Amino acid sequence: MPLVDRFGRTIRKLRISVTDRCNFRCVYCMPAGPIAWLPRHQLLTYEEITRLTGIMVGMGVEKVRLTGGEPLARRDIPRLVRLLSGIEGLHSISMTTNGYFLPPLAQELRQAGLTSVNISLDTLRRDRFLKITGRDYFDRVMEGIEAADAAGLPVKINAVVMRDFNDDEIGDFSRWAAETGHAVRFIEFMPLDGDQRWDRSRVVTAEEILARLADVGSVEPVHNDPSEPARLYRVGLPGARPAVIGIIPTVSQPFCRHCDRIRLTAEGRIRNCLFAVEEHDLRTLLRSGADDATLAEAIAQAVWIKWEGHLINRPEFRRPAKAMYAIGG
Repeated sequence: MPLVDRFGRTIRKLRISVTDRCNFRCVYCMPAGPIAWLPRHQLLTYEEITRLTGIMVGMGVEKVRLTGGEPLARRDIPRLVRLLSGIEGLHSISMTTNGYFLPPLAQELRQAGLTSVNISLDTLRRDRFLKITGRDYFDRVMEGIEAADAAGLPVKINAVVMRDFNDDEIGDFSRWAAETGHAVRFIEFMPLDGDQRWDRSRVVTAEEILARLADVGSVEPVHNDPSEPARLYRVGLPGARPAVIGIIPTVSQPFCRHCDRIRLTAEGRIRNCLFAVEEHDLRTLLRSGADDATLAEAIAQAVWIKWEGHLINRPEFRRPAKAMYAIGG
């Protein structure tokens, strides 16, 4: 029973949030005030995550990405990676992380079966890092990037671009990407911040980012998989090797037509889109003794009603009640 929605899209990718907790307070994600974290008993156990993932791999899922909150904030996360790596038919296990906990864990994660990491880094300036994240952890994140490199983990850098905040660093990031060999992905600012201060005027669009890239070098499109969120470009810089730059244009040029991913929240719910306003509970079924066939049917029904696309650019758009950290970035 393949995972197919009513618009004919086949689901191949699963994003798994393992916790809503995070040790950063990024302005585009976390609220500034106190947060009511999910109680531990509401989180899926590693064994429950593995069981649900195995069912979905049997239905066609090929790639898994672990997210949070901050996934490495959850205790003994390498054990989950080892459990998932034992699922026959799962081709890759990646992770999106802020990088803080990577220095002591990168090698163990690689040995457990992690295949790559995306590390959030929204600025190359220490003072601005503190302003964006609320934490003076710039050096620690850079150590995390070095640790991932040393462990042989392919690294991509995620940078959320916000107008009059860090958009003046697009050229700096391109030069840094050329120097380090890391792919950098610029992400449009999305209406998923905890304090709900998002405003369209602060979105630096993909078109604008491309124009800024053209100011620093030649820009050549790379062949893209339409089901991937990032549009890839090779940026040629004077006296340097080309930089690989991705742009994720979720707001201005959404890729919904080709979306082949779903999300499993930390509390065990299927979520068909970052901007979904409803979720589908699997934890209750799981903990009430449902067999795999019953769970597979519930998953298939949830996927079938995946909507055609989010409505950010239409008047009827409703902002999700959850912020990014509680969904899984």
